[in-house]
Amino acid sequence: MSTETRRSRRNGQRGIHVSFEFFPPKNAEMETALWESIERLAPLAPQFVSVTYGAGGSTRERTHATVERIVKETKLKPAAHLTCVGASRAEVDEVVSAYKDAGVRHIVALRGDPAGGIGTTYEAHPDGYKSTAELVEGIRRIGDFEVSVSAYPEKHPESASFEADIDVLKAKVDAGATRAITQFFFDNDLYLRFLDKVRARGINIPILPGIVPVQNFKQTASFAARCGASIPFWLAERFDGLENDPATRRLIAAAVAAEQVIDLLDAGVRDFHFYTMNKADLVYAICRLIGLRPVAEARASAAA
Repeated sequence: MSTETRRSRRNGQRGIHVSFEFFPPKNAEMETALWESIERLAPLAPQFVSVTYGAGGSTRERTHATVERIVKETKLKPAAHLTCVGASRAEVDEVVSAYKDAGVRHIVALRGDPAGGIGTTYEAHPDGYKSTAELVEGIRRIGDFEVSVSAYPEKHPESASFEADIDVLKAKVDAGATRAITQFFFDNDLYLRFLDKVRARGINIPILPGIVPVQNFKQTASFAARCGASIPFWLAERFDGLENDPATRRLIAAAVAAEQVIDLLDAGVRDFHFYTMNKADLVYAICRLIGLRPVAEARASAAA
């Protein structure tokens, strides 16, 4: 690569934006790990950090508690996940209002997985929101929220066709969604072709690629199979035989994710959403590899 090319890429990276996804902790040890990850990544000045959500009871409460703490104790902008599963409209609206009162202005609106798990038939609550589009409308009625929604470069497993899947995304946008975040993928061509089709349908909101550093290949492959994301042969080959070699797995995971992001940068993509799994080191290393620096360090460098 020529000096001119490297300089051009480096200058282009000034416009890179990242966001990070976390999940609420189940115990004190997990809470410590979560907050260590947040503190590690916060200096990179993400556009927002999202906190995942499970239907009902303690999971809902843990999500709210985590988001509220982010509001109170950090300068980060949290985005609270919210689903329709197992709740009436009144219950969902109450959660949205509580986020509004807590100072949260960004919600990630999702229909949610069926109560019986991925692969089973989804049944809406009799008095609940029937779809993500309805949920988005409900959120926007309650407050002036940013609303992010999901998108699927390889089609949602329940969609009858790719076109039907894009119809669903269009309905979410028409209902008031302001951003979409994709399911994770490893083949960038899938995302870029999806982006072309989405733009051709007049959907012009930002479509952030979801990037997952592979912390554990077997777990990632298992989850990918359930949610309809493909695992390229070359990726499986890179991790083959490393089940008992975590140090090498981490190096390869960082290299794979960095390669993916750099390739997307070369295609003109500048916004990335990282699924952190509440582990900061890999994500932090990848961000450094693509040229991101902590805000204080970047300011000192600019002033020098």
